[in-house]
Amino acid sequence: MIDVRALAESEFRASQDLFRRALLRKPANDEDWARVRGCLEVGRVLGAFDGGELVGTARATSNELAVPGGRVAAGAVTGVGVRADRTRRGVLRELMRVQFDDVRQRGEPVAMLHASEATIYERFGYGVASRHRKVELERARVAFRDDAPRGGQVRVLDRKAADPLLPEIYRRCAVDRAGWIGRDEPWWSGFWQYLGEDVLVAVHTGEDGVDDGFAVYGPNHGERGTALDVHDLKGADATAVAQLWRFLLGVDLVDRVVGHVRPLDEPLEWWVTDRRQCRVTEVEDDLWVRLVDVLAALRARTYGAAEPVVVEVRDAFLPDNEGGYRIGPDGVERSADEPQLRLDVSALAALYLGDQLASTLVAAGRIEVRDPAAVAAADRLFATLETPWCGTGF
Repeated sequence: MIDVRALAESEFRASQDLFRRALLRKPANDEDWARVRGCLEVGRVLGAFDGGELVGTARATSNELAVPGGRVAAGAVTGVGVRADRTRRGVLRELMRVQFDDVRQRGEPVAMLHASEATIYERFGYGVASRHRKVELERARVAFRDDAPRGGQVRVLDRKAADPLLPEIYRRCAVDRAGWIGRDEPWWSGFWQYLGEDVLVAVHTGEDGVDDGFAVYGPNHGERGTALDVHDLKGADATAVAQLWRFLLGVDLVDRVVGHVRPLDEPLEWWVTDRRQCRVTEVEDDLWVRLVDVLAALRARTYGAAEPVVVEVRDAFLPDNEGGYRIGPDGVERSADEPQLRLDVSALAALYLGDQLASTLVAAGRIEVRDPAAVAAADRLFATLETPWCGTGF
């Protein structure tokens, strides 16, 4: 029988070593452990035991998630691993069940994670709620259009000077964009330790004298020459983002600039004279979301102008979520009316932040249609002006 409980602080390092082994990595050294330890919350690091042996682990931290029209408390799930000789024996299922119970008790309607594999979490009700892309640009072949946004100044800072500035700038950048999550002091400390000493920081200051954007970047020397890896780039508006890209693409002794984990709707190809020089090399799932309390999660966001739609949600893992929900511009209520659409809670997650249209999921076979007129209404209800984007690992 699998027993899952919150671990004592003295057991945290063993759980981290188990997690790393599950990812085929060696145990953490003291430096790596110091980076991780600062991010752990007492009571939220879980261990699964079989016959007294630690065979699985999962942890979460308290965070918040921007949703259309608001924010919702969220458990940020990470560090999930099962010992190789105990996989496919229900260990992960029990960890997820206990973790969801804990998330609910803490008043967090949603859980969220970044998945190491795309086939693991959907069976527990998670769904892809946002995506990101990777872009590459040959520096010598890129020029900005005259009508691309321009303004303000970019300056380069050392790590010491950047440390107090970046958290403040981050809080100014797209905090209302669906998918945004918080970054606390332990997150920033771990971020810097993970990237090491070779990274550089550029900060954009707007015409009003306020710092409103930053880029964290560093060189990567390889067989194809020197690339400038952009690890993190945030801006409060298009001018800040464009000006930071303009700066990065002007750095000497660089062959390519590579932007990692960028939003799908970033208009970089529209800012340059030859759009084909902005090559999208990857589009991947970003944030996975689990609506742990479906009613509370749906009520946390706003909806577009459309006729209300009654949706029947299936949730085999948390069956008390199952049933009908009337979703409309005026809010969300439980409903016993005949459903117009039926879908699994994992498909609802794909709609939740606006990453997918209901009509797309209908075409994919993920939504069962009982009333064809409800599809267009659901598209309008869940649509967002901006593509959701997280852009923050954890």
